[in-house]
Amino acid sequence: MKLPKTTLEQWCALQAVADSGGFGPAAEALNKSQSSVSYVLARLQEQLPVPVLAQSGRRTVLTEAGITLLRRARALVDEALALERLAASLAQGWEPEVSLAVDVLFPPGALLRALRIFSENCRETRVRVIESVLSGTDEALFSRSVDLVLTPRVPPGFLGDPLVQVEFVAVAHPDHPLHRLGRAVTYRDLRAHRQLVIRDTGIKRQRDSGWLGSEQRWTVSHFHTSIDALRMGLGFAWIPRGHIEEELAEGTLKPLPMAAGGERYVHIYLIVPDGDGAGPAARELARVLRGECRGGHPMSSD
Repeated sequence: MKLPKTTLEQWCALQAVADSGGFGPAAEALNKSQSSVSYVLARLQEQLPVPVLAQSGRRTVLTEAGITLLRRARALVDEALALERLAASLAQGWEPEVSLAVDVLFPPGALLRALRIFSENCRETRVRVIESVLSGTDEALFSRSVDLVLTPRVPPGFLGDPLVQVEFVAVAHPDHPLHRLGRAVTYRDLRAHRQLVIRDTGIKRQRDSGWLGSEQRWTVSHFHTSIDALRMGLGFAWIPRGHIEEELAEGTLKPLPMAAGGERYVHIYLIVPDGDGAGPAARELARVLRGECRGGHPMSSD
């Protein structure tokens, strides 16, 4: 059986007619003349063994066969257009991938909003996000294995832009014994109860951070695990407010009435390890992150 020699241009024209409902609107969408669109589709119809278009009053509609064929053709058209966009991006020097090391302290909402804006501006650039803690972020920076770094610490030899101020809150379940003391909680009180802390993800040189005076301590790898344990009444912890807004609003977690140190603040900085050699996609993501943090939510942990 001899297969019809259709072209991508023909399937693009068929898709445009189906989506716009006529040759005139399709021609406008394709930036072509109506006669050229009619010619392309006439050639397609000649090459196919089944009709794909029919008239319904004044409108041109797809036949059942046309609907089935176009359903398969859309994937081909979309892939071809994506290839064209990718080629154009590469010709302009845009990187195919941008890597970002993010300390888990950075507000997840701000990160996702920035990535959404970036994806709209750089649709053909992949994004690789590496979530890390403490020295794990430093190692990604020192190895120059990432394009951008969001970190609470700017090591010597690097420059960082302050983006957000993260507020830590000492919290526990409302029924935790520390909430039943009936007075301000002291560090001596904390020593008698289990503290939940986040593990340093570094390999070469791990370091501790925050108050670690409790005799009982559970170390976990992510805030989600720590928050789940807090909700179950299994301990207390200092958690970034932006990570537990819902729990605080619901009352499933409650700030401890600390005599001192109940709230702490940490700045998160944006570092571009190779400032002079960063590609346009990396610079665009840096610009979006700065705009999201300073413009929409200046120095906010929301």
